[in-house]
Amino acid sequence: MSNIKLIIEERASDIGNFIVGRLLPFREKRMVGPFSFIDHMGPVQLNDHENLDVPPHPHIGLSTLTYLFEGSIMHKDSLGNEVEIKPGQVNWMTAGRGIVHSERTPGYLRHSEKMLHGLQIWVSLPKDKEEMAPEFAHIEENEMPVWEQDGVAFKLIAGEAFGRKSPVPVFSPLYFIELKSKDRQKVKIGEQLYGESALYILEGAIENDGNIYEPKRIMIAKDSQLCEFEMQENTTVYIFGGEPFPEERFIYWNFVASSRERIEEAKKQWLEQSFPPVPGETEFVPLPEQRAK
Repeated sequence: MSNIKLIIEERASDIGNFIVGRLLPFREKRMVGPFSFIDHMGPVQLNDHENLDVPPHPHIGLSTLTYLFEGSIMHKDSLGNEVEIKPGQVNWMTAGRGIVHSERTPGYLRHSEKMLHGLQIWVSLPKDKEEMAPEFAHIEENEMPVWEQDGVAFKLIAGEAFGRKSPVPVFSPLYFIELKSKDRQKVKIGEQLYGESALYILEGAIENDGNIYEPKRIMIAKDSQLCEFEMQENTTVYIFGGEPFPEERFIYWNFVASSRERIEEAKKQWLEQSFPPVPGETEFVPLPEQRAK
């Protein structure tokens, strides 16, 4: 019997001057463990006058995880961090009570052809951490635990699993794991997982209970302890999840909170431009309600 509870297909979403594939949230499944938002960016070829430009915008109540497969993004935030994100690195920004950041094509690439491909992920904070001071961490690829098991290459990008721990400073029990297989391989790892669990297919395909599943979809497991499937040749998947929170999370634009009142406060703050600014940046993304007027 299949362990797949729900299949979520990518849906096109416009984030300004860029189209992404939205995976979470979904009307039938708002979160998987603490994971509340996943966008698949690209792959897209940008020419010499096309660039990613997301001006300063605010966040509360979450950590953002940016993970690139191709290309480069320049991250700037209101804490004063200015870091270029390259493939295989983890950019982990914890908003807490409030942070502002921008994401753009780096200056040295703005007049050349380039690729952009990656994942943008939000991880909601537990209730007792929602108002923590904002933090930032940038983790190099060679700092993450990697190993091989039964012909499959594993990388623990964030959280804890398989008796290993990623250096990404998470705030609740979770995992975000990359699996790569050059050859057809069976994978049985349920005993290593916990909480809610889902699988995202980046490339290749997997087989489960006689069915073949291809890229650009998330499969939500009925039971993380029964995670078993077969990877076809040249397949890359990401398994993510963790312990769900006891309270509901509300999402409005870039804000995540356990109360609607906190969301309203954040909207007012952004309208009044009382969030801390990103040094050297004067543009900002207006509140969606403001844009609609």
